[in-house]
Amino acid sequence: ETRGGNTIESTVATMVVNSVHWFRKGLRLHDNPALQEALNGADTVRCVYILDPWFAGSANVGINRWRFLLESLEDLDTSLRKLNSRLFVVRGQPADVFPRLFKEWNVTRLTFEYDSEPYGKERDAAIIKMAQEYGVETLVRNTHTLYSPDRIIEMNNHSPPLTFKRFQAIVNRLELPRKPLPTITQEQMARCRTRILDNHDERYGVPSLEELGFKTFKGDSSHVWKGGETEALERLNKHLDRKAWVANFERPRINAQSLFASPTGLSPYLRFGCLSCRVFYYNLRDLYMKLRRHSSPPLSLFGQLLWREFFYTAATNNPNFDRMEGNPICVQIPWDHNPEALAKWAEGRTGFPWIDAIMTQLRQEGWIHHLARHAVACFLTRGDLWISWESGMKVFEELLLDADWSVNAGSWMWLSCSAFFQQFFHCYCPVGFGRRTDPSGDYIRRYIPKLKDYPNRYIYEPWNAPESVQKEANCIVGVDYPKPMINHAESSRLNIERMKQVYQQLSHYRGLSLLASVPTIQEEAEPPMSDDSYASSSTAGEARQSSIIILTGFTVQLSVFFALFLSVNQNVTTLPDLTKKSFTMPKKINA
Repeated sequence: ETRGGNTIESTVATMVVNSVHWFRKGLRLHDNPALQEALNGADTVRCVYILDPWFAGSANVGINRWRFLLESLEDLDTSLRKLNSRLFVVRGQPADVFPRLFKEWNVTRLTFEYDSEPYGKERDAAIIKMAQEYGVETLVRNTHTLYSPDRIIEMNNHSPPLTFKRFQAIVNRLELPRKPLPTITQEQMARCRTRILDNHDERYGVPSLEELGFKTFKGDSSHVWKGGETEALERLNKHLDRKAWVANFERPRINAQSLFASPTGLSPYLRFGCLSCRVFYYNLRDLYMKLRRHSSPPLSLFGQLLWREFFYTAATNNPNFDRMEGNPICVQIPWDHNPEALAKWAEGRTGFPWIDAIMTQLRQEGWIHHLARHAVACFLTRGDLWISWESGMKVFEELLLDADWSVNAGSWMWLSCSAFFQQFFHCYCPVGFGRRTDPSGDYIRRYIPKLKDYPNRYIYEPWNAPESVQKEANCIVGVDYPKPMINHAESSRLNIERMKQVYQQLSHYRGLSLLASVPTIQEEAEPPMSDDSYASSSTAGEARQSSIIILTGFTVQLSVFFALFLSVNQNVTTLPDLTKKSFTMPKKINA
């Protein structure tokens, strides 16, 4: 918690208090301590959202995320109207907007939710300094995470814990998260009512997508996620109604139906703060206590929330967490630069129906199943195309509703074996994994209608269909649907060897024998892991080696090998730059 500007002691008791609450991620009225602070003893309160062109630190945001944000703001404004108040949406950058608002509204107090991410911390420090210069008191409260990342870092000798085990050990020493606060009431708001001008909608209304320059079409069937606190709380109630599922949740399982958006999905609502993570936490806790039967972290839903906290903590003091260069925890891998191959992947034109269907769903709806994210992330990076995880992260940042800077970057490093995870010899097959998940191919037919008339036998690999079958399906491979852009068997085998050499160099550099248990390609081929995802396997041995989560988007697994490396090197300042090491890489396959 942070205080700046005028102290309470220096504030004259009779002074008029004009508060501004600055909404950013916490787009809700329930469990909003910073908003409560704005209301306490205030004469006027204005709730502001600044429509920053650099949305969440990036201009790389697609229409689905903008739609979700605008719907969340509309819902917030509707809720405030019921309290005889309104939301003030102001366009511009905070550093340009606040000086004008401070003067125009004679602001004496500014409140907002703490942002632990580097971009947010830098922005907020500048605003707090500016507020002090204008004599404005600032109050900041942390509610986007269950725990304070700064407190966890302080307890870990002032460095972020880089293994989940160490992170969990620190969390276990902390008190339970603070209980959520109730929703703002009409009585609270009535004490500090603010006059709303007749031209409020013109000056401060929520803009439309069209006003922001997006083209929209009536009856857009791809809009399957409705933004806002109201929808978030309804989904939470539906989620908790599935008591048996919640109580027994352990290992995420995937089936054909789970590939489609669920009416109980919560990740976008947690990302935008439409749903308080503390409300979710305590609802789960209360349910678990009533049922007296539940799984234990890290496999349970509690564990999922902790993984979200883990990534926030790992990223909070690392402004380069979203890139390879200058990132002290990221292995410097010599990825290929291939814009043409990247475009085919991002636009769903790889020639692999499973991959293309996933990327089409992502572009249309803004969401894909966590294991589908694994499949396309592996395909882009170490599995097939050998393209940097940074490129994939940027595509997800644009298209994913729940793209969270810390979690998105951390997950991409994980899936590409650039940090946190080392079992590079496990790859997703772009044919076999999808076929086992959805043998009938209904998912493919939904998102790639060109292939809808292909028989089940060929729908995952239409290039193997006889010419007569292709003609009967009215879809000729190479004409109506692209040929596969690479030979998966060859490229995955090549890339496994590449990753092996990278980690051998890393092991040699550190003087650690971490790769003693890493199989050779020949050993890896028995059994053929290229046809198995590590998420679809269910061996007891694998279960002992891995920890799994899904809530924040990706399922992640903690490799015991990489955990050992990081536990030994907790204080390492940087990993070696293998892109500048002179070692021979196998010949690449051009996409």
